[in-house]
Parts: sequence; C-alpha cells; structure tokens
Amino acid sequence: MQTTGSTRRDLRERTRDTLRRLTGERDIWLATSHPEHGPHQVPLWFWWDGDAVWMCTGEKSATARNALAEPRVRLSLPDTFDVVLLRGDAECFPAREVPAEAADAFTAKFGWDPRTEEAPFLYIRVAPRSVLAWRGEAELRGRVILREGEWVARDGHGGRG
Repeated sequence: MQTTGSTRRDLRERTRDTLRRLTGERDIWLATSHPEHGPHQVPLWFWWDGDAVWMCTGEKSATARNALAEPRVRLSLPDTFDVVLLRGDAECFPAREVPAEAADAFTAKFGWDPRTEEAPFLYIRVAPRSVLAWRGEAELRGRVILREGEWVARDGHGGRG
C-alpha cells in the first residue's frame, strides 16, 4: 500500500493496475441496501473471473437478503489511497445452483468450499457496470475506467486482464 507521493497514471496504467488487484487480492467490501433497514456493508472474500466478482455469504444473512431484494450493489477494494470502486447488479446463486467453474475457482483460491457446508450458502456475482480508480488527489480527474460495462481504455485491456 502506498501512502505518500503519487505520480499520475494514465488510463491504461489505471486499468492494468485495477485488473491486477482484482485478480490478486483476497478481500472486497460489499455494500447492499434494504428498503426498510437501509445500507449494509461487509467484507467478503472474492474471486475475479475476468468479467465479474464472485463472493459467497450465508444464505440467511442480511447481505443475502438485501442482494436478493435489491440487486444494485457497490463494491470497493480495501485501500483508501489506491481506491477501486465498482457498481453493478448482484446475481444470486444458491450453492446447489452455482456454475461449477465459479465455485471450483473460488474453492481453489481460498481452500474452502461453501458447497460442502451444512448451512446453506449463496454465491453473489457482480459484473461491474462502472469502475472508478484513483490514487490520491492527482488522479481524481479521469477516474472512470469502466462505463456502462465497457472498459474506457480500448487497447486490448478488456475484462480478462
């Protein structure tokens, strides 16, 4: 984590760095909302499949209930200097219905398979509609790197970075 000093990255660098973080990091903050109870935010493990973020939570959790009732969600990687914010719609899959490729990759990354747990789990998939990324004040301008589901840098950096 960088905490001081910053050189402005161009759009391609921001996109590359963001995709690297999505591929390599473990934790992401998921913010959901409920019409009666308001916002709810939790840290979860995640796997990036090149197009979407996959997370898993207890099927009876507030996070699961909220995502099922109101699929519009926000995600953020846990660094306040090297900010990455994602916005999209949650697609929910009970563990018995999750695509095997996603569940197997999640298990491979974390060494834990929610499908084998006694209590039911829900997989949440979010394909971002927008991604903002910036490091410090120098990068606030031009921080949108994905808009309406399309990467702004169109030089081969698509979703599979």
